[in-house]
Amino acid sequence: MTEKKPSRQQVFTLLVEVGRKDGDGLPKDASGAALMCFSSGVDEAEAVRETVALLKRADLAPLDVTGYGTLEERLAEGHDISDEERDLMQRALEENSVVVAQTTTFYDDKS
Repeated sequence: MTEKKPSRQQVFTLLVEVGRKDGDGLPKDASGAALMCFSSGVDEAEAVRETVALLKRADLAPLDVTGYGTLEERLAEGHDISDEERDLMQRALEENSVVVAQTTTFYDDKS
C-alpha cells in the first residue's frame, strides 16, 4: 500500500475586477464588478491562472487580479477572517476549485 503524498495545494484569496462582456450576467446598468475568490493552487500564480480561465469560461471579462495570499499570510497581516470565509477556503481546497465568495457590482456615477 502506497502512502498518499500530502497535497501541496494551498488556497489563495484573490480579488478579481471584471469588465463588461455580452452574456456576463451582470445587471444591465453595471459597469463591471469585483469578485472575491478563494482559489486553490500550488502557488499564487497557478491560482490566478485557474481563476482567470474559469471566469472567462463563465463569460466574464477579467481585467485585474490582486492577490492577498494564503490564510496563514492573511492572519499574519492581521486580517479578520470569519468562519464562513474559512469554510469557503476549506471547500476550495477540498474540491481543488475556485469559490466566488462575494460579488460587488460597480456602477458609473452619472451625477
